Amino acid sequence: MTMEQTIKRINELYHKSQAEGLTEEEKEEQQSLRRRYIDSVKGNLKGQLESMSIQRPDGTIEKVKKGGYK
Repeated sequence: MTMEQTIKRINELYHKSQAEGLTEEEKEEQQSLRRRYIDSVKGNLKGQLESMSIQRPDGTIEKVKKGGYK
């Protein structure tokens, strides 16, 4: 399932939960999809941070240190 499909399904389940409620299976699916989405966003952010560099006032360029963020 692509991330676009995952987001679409999360939204479908949300709207259904507001309109009529979810079955236990749908609630579990919703939680699983939300966790997958959150993990994907966190992974993308971590990748971006690891590829960044900081330019100090003295002009030196320093890579962002791994583990300097959580």
